[in-house]
Amino acid sequence: MESTPRRRADEPQALGDVLSQLFTLRGYGRVQTNRQLQDIWRQIAGESLAGRTKAQGIKNGVLQIAVNNSSTLQELESFHKFSLCQRLASEHSDLSITDIKFRLNASAGQSQVH
Repeated sequence: MESTPRRRADEPQALGDVLSQLFTLRGYGRVQTNRQLQDIWRQIAGESLAGRTKAQGIKNGVLQIAVNNSSTLQELESFHKFSLCQRLASEHSDLSITDIKFRLNASAGQSQVH
C-alpha cells in the first residue's frame, strides 16, 4: 500500500489547505454546520415546531434541541419524538442520530418568531 508523500516543512502549502485551516480556526465551519443542522431540523420538524425550538448540536449521536416553553417540551416528548427520530434516521442517516434530547430554554425560537 502506497502512502502519500509527506510535505517538507519548507515547501509551500496548497491554498485550499491554508483556507481550510483558517476557516477551522475562525469557527466558520462550525457556523456552517450549525446552519445546516438548523435547516435539517426545520425540514424534519416543520415550521410550527421549528419556530418554537432550536437545534443546538449533536452529542454522542443525540440531537440536542432547545425548546421555548414547557408545553412544547411535553408535546415533543409525548407525541412527536418517535416520528422525528424515525424521519431523521431515514432521511439523514449520514448524521448517525440515535435519539433526540429536548431541553427547556426560554430563548429558543425567539429570533425566528416575528
